[in-house]
Amino acid sequence: MDRANVDTDQIIPKQFLKSVKKTGFGDNLFDAWRFLDEGEIGKTNRQENPEFVLNHMRYRDATVLLARRNFGCGSSREHAVWALMQYGFRCVIAPSFADIFYNNCINNGLLPVALSEAEVEGMFKATSSDDPLVASVDLETQQVTYGISSPMSFSIDPGSRKRLLEGMDEIGLTLREADKIRSFERQHRMAMPWLFNNNP
Repeated sequence: MDRANVDTDQIIPKQFLKSVKKTGFGDNLFDAWRFLDEGEIGKTNRQENPEFVLNHMRYRDATVLLARRNFGCGSSREHAVWALMQYGFRCVIAPSFADIFYNNCINNGLLPVALSEAEVEGMFKATSSDDPLVASVDLETQQVTYGISSPMSFSIDPGSRKRLLEGMDEIGLTLREADKIRSFERQHRMAMPWLFNNNP
């Protein structure tokens, strides 16, 4: 997607944010760009925009989204990440991301990879060939490879890397410490019983 400053309302327009469930958003990813008619909830048999990149046959099953700088700017809606994942993306590569969007990606299991402007430009140039660009993103080694290019390294903080590799979200991390939490609560109740006395 050769566009900079793609915001979260472009990723998933506001009219589709009628649910806090993490399902049902992929069909409306980039709705205003993917379709020629106006997006309405529940609308079927919509006409695709043949000019939009994700409607090209070579990209329909893509799992890596290549974009320009400041991807995911705008409001802080998690729905943008949910829509990308439900469409089939597992990784977004861009020179930079909006901070809240980046954190939402980590929290929901979508890998955001920040490469340099020059590296991203090189990948975009490689998409101009007749063959689809095939890229490999390795979170273990923190490297991106494609074609005959040399591996490109990316940074990610160790905690986020571990969570993504283990498939853990913040709730999962908390539940992993459930025994320690229960032990603390028992000790706290014994040390300060008046805090837990429900009698009037």
